[in-house]
Amino acid sequence: MSKVAFIGAGNMSKAIIVGLIEQGFSASNIMVSNPSAPKREALAKQYGLKHTDDNIEAANFCDTIVLSVKPHLIKQVCQQLASKIDISNKCFISLAAGITIEQIQSALAQQAPVVRCMPNTPSQVGLGMTGMFASSEVTQVQHQFSNDLLAAVGKVMWLESEAKIDDLLTASGSGPAYFFAFMEAMQKQALAFGFSQEEARELIQQTAIGAATMVVENADTDIATLRENVTSKGGTTQAALKVFSDGKLDDLVSRAMIRAKARSIEISESN
Repeated sequence: MSKVAFIGAGNMSKAIIVGLIEQGFSASNIMVSNPSAPKREALAKQYGLKHTDDNIEAANFCDTIVLSVKPHLIKQVCQQLASKIDISNKCFISLAAGITIEQIQSALAQQAPVVRCMPNTPSQVGLGMTGMFASSEVTQVQHQFSNDLLAAVGKVMWLESEAKIDDLLTASGSGPAYFFAFMEAMQKQALAFGFSQEEARELIQQTAIGAATMVVENADTDIATLRENVTSKGGTTQAALKVFSDGKLDDLVSRAMIRAKARSIEISESN
């Protein structure tokens, strides 16, 4: 069985670790490296995995290294590892937004196998959507292990080109925040109508869960059709949707996603 080390003990590392262990992956084959002790010690205590404050120790331990640090730290971490150990038999999985495979390989000073991933925050509750792209150096075994790693926290989508990650980011990567913003706006108006904080929250979150579940369970039905099915001619829903239409909601969403893509490219080019 492969051994995996997580460089960084943040929320995404925790989510993937929990998902792996729940699917039967041995905690003894997992190590977490983090400079501060509380997060890694908490994971070690709860799940029985190995932990260290030394990235070199973690990298030596494993076959697969998950880079789960802030994007601006990726270059530093990769240079540190490449200067201290033989990484020729290691596969790198990057969770860092805006950092390309070429930039990672440049920092490693060799054409190492790299899988670039773009998970989203629902991965923390096992409902993630992760876009993935592998460099040509990634073997079939490494490809499968990378797939299994991220599939432990939701669905995965392998992309035809690395550039598509910038497109995917605008939908699934940043997407949860769009829905949160919409739900927040609905909750504010529900409060204005006199519902309590608890009542407004329940109304909105249950409606969101229900709508999303209907999309999932009616996979052969267009989302537009589902919308039409709850929109009676001359009714309250149609009146509300007309306000969205008059406000050019489609255009607003489109411009927001295009701006998110542009920012992703800007981040990549600045590193």
